[in-house]
Amino acid sequence: MDFFFYAVPSLIMAGALAMAVKVVRRALQLRSNWNSGLTAEARCLRTYTTTSSGGENSVSTTTLHHVYEFTTREGRPVRFEEANGPRTTVEGDIVAVHYTAARPERATAQPPAPGKALAGTVGTLVFLSVIVAFCVGFMVTYTQVFAGESLFASIP
Repeated sequence: MDFFFYAVPSLIMAGALAMAVKVVRRALQLRSNWNSGLTAEARCLRTYTTTSSGGENSVSTTTLHHVYEFTTREGRPVRFEEANGPRTTVEGDIVAVHYTAARPERATAQPPAPGKALAGTVGTLVFLSVIVAFCVGFMVTYTQVFAGESLFASIP
C-alpha cells in the first residue's frame, strides 16, 4: 500500500518535469528564431482547431492551429504548423516568419516579444516547481508520519 503513496507523486513529478523541459525548449527555440535575423514572408495555407476535454463534466479547451509555407533564402520551400497563433490570421494571409538556417521547419510566425516569452516561461516554471515541491513534501510527510507502521504492527 505504501507503494502508491510514493508512485503517484513520483509520476506527477515526472510529468511536471517533462512539461518544464518542453517549456524551456520552446522558449529557447523561439529565442533562437528571433535572434537569428532570418525572416521571410509566409502564406497561411490552412487554419483548423482542435478541442480537448477531460471528460463529460470538465472544461474543454480549443487550440487554433495555422499551417504556413515560405521559401528560405536558399530557395528551399518549407511548410510548418504552429499552435496558438493569432485568431485574426486566416487562409491566404501573408505573415512574417522568423527561422534559423539550421532548422527552418521550426519557424515561428509569432512577432518578437522576448519579455512576454520570458514572463510566460518563468510563470509556468514557478507553477511546475510548486507542484514538484508539493509532491516531495507529501512523500516526506508520509514517510515521517507513517514510517515503520503497518496494518499488522499492532497485532501481538
